[in-house]
Amino acid sequence: MIVGDESELRIMAVAGNLGYGFPESSLKAGLARKPHLIGADNGSSDPGPYYLGSGKSLIKDEQLRRDLGLSLAAARSAGVPYVIGTAGTAGGQPHLEGFLDILDEVSRRDGHRYRLATIPAEIDKAVIKRAIREGRVKSMGVLPELTEQTVDEAVRIVGQMGTDPFVASLEAGADVIVAGRACDTAIYASLAAFRGFDMGLAFHMAKLLECGAQCAVPLAANDCLLGTLRRDHFELEPMNPERGVTPVSVAAHMMYEQPDPHHFFEPEGMVDLEHTTIDPIDARRVKVRGSKLVDMPPSIKLEGVRLRGYRTITVAGMTDPRLLASLDEVEARVRDDVARLVAHDMKPGEYELNFIYYGRNGVRVQQRVPRLAHEVGMVIEAIAPTQELASMALSLARSSFLHGYFKGRKATAGNLAFPFSPSDLIGGPVYEFTIYHVMQVDDAASLFPITTTQIG
Repeated sequence: MIVGDESELRIMAVAGNLGYGFPESSLKAGLARKPHLIGADNGSSDPGPYYLGSGKSLIKDEQLRRDLGLSLAAARSAGVPYVIGTAGTAGGQPHLEGFLDILDEVSRRDGHRYRLATIPAEIDKAVIKRAIREGRVKSMGVLPELTEQTVDEAVRIVGQMGTDPFVASLEAGADVIVAGRACDTAIYASLAAFRGFDMGLAFHMAKLLECGAQCAVPLAANDCLLGTLRRDHFELEPMNPERGVTPVSVAAHMMYEQPDPHHFFEPEGMVDLEHTTIDPIDARRVKVRGSKLVDMPPSIKLEGVRLRGYRTITVAGMTDPRLLASLDEVEARVRDDVARLVAHDMKPGEYELNFIYYGRNGVRVQQRVPRLAHEVGMVIEAIAPTQELASMALSLARSSFLHGYFKGRKATAGNLAFPFSPSDLIGGPVYEFTIYHVMQVDDAASLFPITTTQIG
């Protein structure tokens, strides 16, 4: 491991998400700066609840093999820890195991030898239910207060770990750390915690590193960013000479996924940016000072999903102005037709039928356009207890809309143009977040047991 000057730590993020890709030249430029740690995030809740529920990864195996092969070789050649968080997109046990399979494949292929630490993130339901009874679980404001029934209904629940398990892994001499669901910042702030640096600065720097060069100009989640942490400030520099960071681009990134650009919360506390200053060093680098960590009772965020049903969709387009002026009327008639035709199999509350109109309100739902669009794209979605029932409901809705009547209709041809044949597309299982809560804990590290293995 590179030790060097204890007055600074150089941390490199290879990309905003391992598997998004990055230029090899940027990785080499970062290695030339002799980083003390290389890090990569591999997931998020941004892609939605499907991945946590299904156990599948958003990133395809071939993408991961490429990025992991290059970045692991870089870390091993430099002799520095390689820290990867939220393995496999959602960070549950199947995601972690799938990631480790690819890691093992790449390690065998390239002949790597290292000490591996793995940190699972799924939380025992009994632990969460006990916390509910003790009043230690709070909603984040989007979902209702958590109940034990909701916990029991969840397919999978993960906790978003902070720095403690990573620090323990570093203390154990791990060369490579692969974790389940983790705070993105914990990946990059762990070495600072291990070495005793200011954690307000460390977390702020980590918050910027977590998305790769997303805070650069031009922005890119698929490029490398280097942070240099010193005792009273940190510096940022993209490893691609075609990119730079500015005070504006760095400040703007604090509005990314944050309701308050001056404060953000981690398991270790609140990071206060009220008195932070960002100054340019040159056209490509900035210096940041004044970020503070405010201690709070330790807590972790819980994420859990339940199976909502199964989905089938169809995609179609419309151009008839009389039909476009009558969409609400036609939709209501289709809903009535489907309810009547599926009544022997499902009651209205047992399935969902959703109509999304792109060109009218597909993105900004309930926002009316000032004039009638000349064409509208439509997605019809059916969700039901089984895939067969979802496909049946969708088929009935599609045919009813295709041949349905509307005021002023002149021809008897179909109302819809379908870009695909077959028109009905199987969507598979549908999951929804039912747990997005904060749980106060006395010992966060105890929830995330560490296993170390000698590889090669």
